[in-house]
Amino acid sequence: MPTLAKAYVAISPTAPLESGIVERRDPGEFEVSIAIKFTGICHSDIHTARGDWASINYPVVVGHEIAGVVEAVGAKVTRYSVGDRVGVGCFVDSCRDCANCRAGEEQHCLLGSVSTYNSVGRDGLPTAGGYSSSIVVDENYVLRIPDGLPLDSAAPLLCAGITMYSPLRNWNAGPGKRVAIIGMGGLGHMGVKMAAAMGAEVTVLSQSLKKEEDARRLGAQHYYATSDRASFEVLAGRFDLIINTVSADIDVDQYLSLLALDGTLVLVGLPSKPLTQRAWSLVAFRRNLAGSKMGGVAQTQEMLNFCAAHGLGAEVEVIQASKINDAFDRVTASDVRYRFVIDAGTF
Repeated sequence: MPTLAKAYVAISPTAPLESGIVERRDPGEFEVSIAIKFTGICHSDIHTARGDWASINYPVVVGHEIAGVVEAVGAKVTRYSVGDRVGVGCFVDSCRDCANCRAGEEQHCLLGSVSTYNSVGRDGLPTAGGYSSSIVVDENYVLRIPDGLPLDSAAPLLCAGITMYSPLRNWNAGPGKRVAIIGMGGLGHMGVKMAAAMGAEVTVLSQSLKKEEDARRLGAQHYYATSDRASFEVLAGRFDLIINTVSADIDVDQYLSLLALDGTLVLVGLPSKPLTQRAWSLVAFRRNLAGSKMGGVAQTQEMLNFCAAHGLGAEVEVIQASKINDAFDRVTASDVRYRFVIDAGTF
């Protein structure tokens, strides 16, 4: 029999999230039922709940930074057992057969991956995310959280962590590489930690100097305020890799000028307006402009193992579910250091 899970639900783009329930199916043969312990608050949750993006199907339960414990498994599950510490990220299924899925890049499924929320599952029903007390997911899309990672600080790794790890890994951050992170927020602070652990020389580019102490504590060797135009003169041609984590509109040409020969500016933040840049900004020094989203299942597991090996977790503020709407406002105002995490026991 399907079960009813406690949840916080967005019922319209203008109403605050409210306490409710969501129906969870019994685990199928290859599915895992997870008792959620912690769920991170991602800015994507806010955009979805508040209707900032198209095609939102209300009511919707958001949340795709999920950490919990297996409470039941289907008859043919082989990867997990009851009691295992597990996580769920931004997608819960894909076609499994296209070239990208077969290559372990399920996030780029050619038929479209099934998002953890505001999507439609193989059963034809809407998916509901982690702002709830439980979730049922196919074992192939569940991640194992190593024992060395506390569940509360591990939860944001399932989106913020892999969103930063993937470009760092794919563009070979490591010893001898000069990496800059634009923005020192929920994404950026994880980028600093990971790039430093990989052995790269790390610089933070932020609007002001108010987070410099934090950035250096987390592993940055350098910190510059982008509000000071002199920073761009000093840093011209310096970096091999720049990752832009902010959603604000930026002067792309200005940041491309900071790249060395064959350097790459990678976008992981989503500005509201179309980007423009001069062709010469790319032609000069063979500079590259690229984008990246989260990694596939295998790379996400690799990221979790890497974080456990290096003692890396998100900097979190754990809140009760009743504080979700306040937390949304604070995230929008950049008033969090650096990720809110909901205690799912308070749903």
